Amino acid sequence: MTRTTRLTAAATVVAALTAATVGAAPAHADSSYGQGLDHCATTAPYVCHFDLPPGTYHVQVTLGGDTAGSTSVTAETRRAVLAETATDTGERVHRSFTVDVREPEGQPTGPAGSPGLDLTFGGTAPLPAGVVVTPAPAAPRIFLIGDSTVCDQPGHPYAGWGQQLPQYLRRGVAVANHADSGESTVSYLANPALFPTVRPLIRRGDPVLIQLAHNDKQTDAATYRANLTTLVEGVRERGGRPVLVTPIVRRWFNTDGTLNNGTALLVNGLGVDHPAEVRGLAADLGTPLIDLTALTKARVERLGPEASKALYLTAEKRDDTHTSVRGATEYAALVVDELRAQRILPERLIR
Repeated sequence: MTRTTRLTAAATVVAALTAATVGAAPAHADSSYGQGLDHCATTAPYVCHFDLPPGTYHVQVTLGGDTAGSTSVTAETRRAVLAETATDTGERVHRSFTVDVREPEGQPTGPAGSPGLDLTFGGTAPLPAGVVVTPAPAAPRIFLIGDSTVCDQPGHPYAGWGQQLPQYLRRGVAVANHADSGESTVSYLANPALFPTVRPLIRRGDPVLIQLAHNDKQTDAATYRANLTTLVEGVRERGGRPVLVTPIVRRWFNTDGTLNNGTALLVNGLGVDHPAEVRGLAADLGTPLIDLTALTKARVERLGPEASKALYLTAEKRDDTHTSVRGATEYAALVVDELRAQRILPERLIR
């Protein structure tokens, strides 16, 4: 799928993804995992609960029914694991994905959530017809280290791009999103719930995407580079593959319709140009770089001051830093395109 196609598709599934919230009490079954809808509520959105220990699981869903349907699936804290999928009258389709189940289920310093695995079948006309959950302890994971622009946001209208990333991936790899709101390179290293917890979970070959900048507002350049270096070296010591990611832009336009200013491009109060520091450090350390600043800048400028409001929470919250579901979904598409182009993930694992 091309980048243009991904961005178009992202815009069309927003309504379904925002609708897939946990609004009904889940039904419980005796078995910890299995087949069928006996784990699920009987009214839409269909919430299914599986009493599982933390770990990695393959999930196969069957969609469709006697009428035409359109179904999306989210997991745990609003993670988009399957984009809205249309089925014709009488048609059944099978889709599969891999899910990381952990405690807490959302942000590392947030509420614990419910133990086990929660799946929600939403969309404009959800038609779940079956669910199979099987343990996948050897499945690789993509770890995400970041802030509120990346994390699993607990409530609408907020969404992080890491929250939307799983829908672009096939069965065989899970997204372990350990991004946390309000974190800087300083706090992510210092908080025992963050890097000290994430680091031991990393296994050989696991990609680890690192995007921290928005909250390094008073971090000097030397400290910022040193902290990112510590994160990269910690990942490498575990056999993981660190990937440095420049931060998404703020939607802050100049009068000429560009984002060529320090607010938009994450230059902090000390004059530290975060994206430039990340680019330089990636070259120095020999790590892959996803220049999400450049990619999101191009997207926002292409849309212009008015249309780009839909990517952020400008209308809802007067917030030009945090993304809407549409914005997070489009930005996740940009990330997955880079994962493919740089061969950080094999083609067979990307939808």
